[in-house]
Amino acid sequence: MSAKMSDYPFTPLVESLPSTVPFVGPETQERQMGKPFRARIGANESVFGPSPKAIAAMTEAASEVWRYGDPENYDLKQALAAHHGVQPENIVVGEGIDCLLGYLARMTVSEGTPVITSQGAYPTFNYHVTGFGGKLEFAPYRDDHEDPEALLDAARRTGAPLIYFANPDNPMGTYASAQAVQSMINAVPDGAILCLDEAYVEFAPETAVPAIDVSNPHVIRFRTFSKAHGMAGVRVGYGITEAGLALSFNKVRNHFGVNRIGQAGALAALADQDWLAHVVKEVAQARDVISRIAADNGLKPLPSAANFVAIDCLQDGDFARRVLQEIVAQGVFVRMPFAAPQDRCIRISAGKTADLEAFAEALPTALKAASI
Repeated sequence: MSAKMSDYPFTPLVESLPSTVPFVGPETQERQMGKPFRARIGANESVFGPSPKAIAAMTEAASEVWRYGDPENYDLKQALAAHHGVQPENIVVGEGIDCLLGYLARMTVSEGTPVITSQGAYPTFNYHVTGFGGKLEFAPYRDDHEDPEALLDAARRTGAPLIYFANPDNPMGTYASAQAVQSMINAVPDGAILCLDEAYVEFAPETAVPAIDVSNPHVIRFRTFSKAHGMAGVRVGYGITEAGLALSFNKVRNHFGVNRIGQAGALAALADQDWLAHVVKEVAQARDVISRIAADNGLKPLPSAANFVAIDCLQDGDFARRVLQEIVAQGVFVRMPFAAPQDRCIRISAGKTADLEAFAEALPTALKAASI
């Protein structure tokens, strides 16, 4: 006998939610195709990998994985604080930015709470907000950029306690200047928190990154070891914020959520700034190659401050989806923005030479097939 939804003692909110995930993983697509991708350049992972020192640290930590990780993340918080010139009490560590977003939503959102984002923003944030019954309010996303003033206007109008803003932005790779971001921080309404997602900050120019000020309780800046540090699979992220806000995460966080191997790897990765500089250089070169491939095929690459390039297919979203499907069918994993008009683009993560050669081979065939 198959169960019905009414057979489970779910809350009305949970019953109203779809059983879905924000992204279809490449593994799912590989199972559907019955073969592996020959190039995996769609999830903004770092194909250049983590620091060899981080790999060694994680390998060593694996022998002690019978022990729980430190629930205080003490060593990692000390190192992060020293790296950013703040105090350990200004750092909160979690299972990637995704989980930290969920904790922040849990602390600020209940059923009917307005929350400000845009149609161009990271969809996992929306997933967490709706999971707690929040009401998403979408500010305009203008000229392939987040609009700080539009986000603030929406927050003032609705009284929202939470505003999401990514800089650099995913999925377009664009960014606001440090001056514009600081002006936004200064103008956050009383009673609200600006969730500043800086997952791609290591790839951005210095002119995009305002100075860190941990005296301001109205902003939390999230960063990650998933992108530039190449450790997406271990799930380690952190927030930099005012001490009282950081401490409040202890009310809801999974205290053993960051595993022992991840803690060791993140600590070693943070210490290896030479490797980080190497990856940032590799990514910049890969962005240039992706842009050249796009231009060679009559498409328009958007300038990017992240580890990917959004390519304007110069038609509508339906055409871009056909292009993407044809690229995927040739064994190259790529993605695209969900919302119009950004969905006129496909998005290509930085890859190694073989990855980008596979993309260069697949793109003209995909464009031809999509045009039929």
